[in-house]
Amino acid sequence: MSLPKRLCELQQVDFELREQQGNLDRINRQLGESEALVESRSSLTLEKAHLAELERKQKDLEWETGDLENRMSQLNEKLYGGRVKNPKELFNLERELEDLKVKLNRKEDDLLEIMTEVEVAGDKVQVAAKQVEEVERRWQREQETLAQKQVEVDSQLLALSQRRGELASQISSEVLSIYEQVKQRKGRAVARVEQGRCGGCLVTLPLTEWQRARAGELVRCGNCGRILFLE
Repeated sequence: MSLPKRLCELQQVDFELREQQGNLDRINRQLGESEALVESRSSLTLEKAHLAELERKQKDLEWETGDLENRMSQLNEKLYGGRVKNPKELFNLERELEDLKVKLNRKEDDLLEIMTEVEVAGDKVQVAAKQVEEVERRWQREQETLAQKQVEVDSQLLALSQRRGELASQISSEVLSIYEQVKQRKGRAVARVEQGRCGGCLVTLPLTEWQRARAGELVRCGNCGRILFLE
């Protein structure tokens, strides 16, 4: 195998290594909690917190309603128990009882309203919980697929790295240095010669360069500096 051909194979391995490394980087970024999963869990947390706040308000209203009912029961007992005889005191008790009735009606209306809100909030929690379950199942399947792909890509990267090591061991350090320098500047260090032109810059090559490249010598394009390869 000629030196240019070996360098061409080395370049192909480097391209594949870069591609597979890019694949591995994308997989690693996708592993872990997804944005959709985080958002669905956050939404469920907010819905639960809202439900808990409404339930707290409902309990407060139930306690206040019960307290008003107890006070009204005590007033009724005073009014109709026969122990209070003073007309003025009876009148005051009746007024107080009427005030409590108004307050109780308001509290009962508020309680009915909050109970409706609690029911709606509970339904939202159930919907959000189901959504989290669906997202988690989908996420779990995706994670399993990604983990499998990660193993496959790691294996390919290992094989490519070993192949690169084998090729590099067959090339002198001086030539490898030239290859790396050109690759860093141009991205593609080795260019195929096609129809007498450099495949990198498309400039027509002098006959002597073309012939030397065909003979398997290490020749660089006089225009772009790439290493020429001709099968």
